Amino acid sequence: MSMDVLDAIRLRRSVRSYTPMPVDAASVRALLDAAVQAPSARNLQPWSFVVIQDRPWLARIGERAKQAWRDDPHWKGALAFADPGFDIFHGAGTLVVICTRDEGFAPIGDCYLAAENLMLAACGMGLATCPVGLARDVLQAPDLRASLHIPDGERAVLPIVVGHPAGTTPASSRTPPRIHAWLANGA
Repeated sequence: MSMDVLDAIRLRRSVRSYTPMPVDAASVRALLDAAVQAPSARNLQPWSFVVIQDRPWLARIGERAKQAWRDDPHWKGALAFADPGFDIFHGAGTLVVICTRDEGFAPIGDCYLAAENLMLAACGMGLATCPVGLARDVLQAPDLRASLHIPDGERAVLPIVVGHPAGTTPASSRTPPRIHAWLANGA
């Protein structure tokens, strides 16, 4: 499946409900190949990836993230974190964690550009994605970093679930661009 890039931009959604059907390895590789086509400052390409398609691993990371958020005073009372049935990965069977080195000119921004490439490519392939910032901080834990083979000097920037959507996700409203200035020749 392929679509025009402007259509993919307009149709991409943060999907929060997935079927149990797994994403095949060839599709995941195609998404990673799309991600690394992103521009990067000084062409440093600071990104690296962890792919998790193991449900017990996803559950372990999800439970640790929920516990961390339950303990955060800013989120006290958030009922979803107390619900044992709440899955921060929304039932998706694939988690792609974009990591970066801490050196370079703009490594985090570069990784977000790679993330958008990955999410647009997934949309074009008929897959769905959702960035899951709730898992980012727990992925910095030394034991998880070691188990996931994230090297010293690198860190998780953005976890993104990938899967087959269960149903449709409506578009959320967008405000028109706020333009502070538009300088043109002769203006």
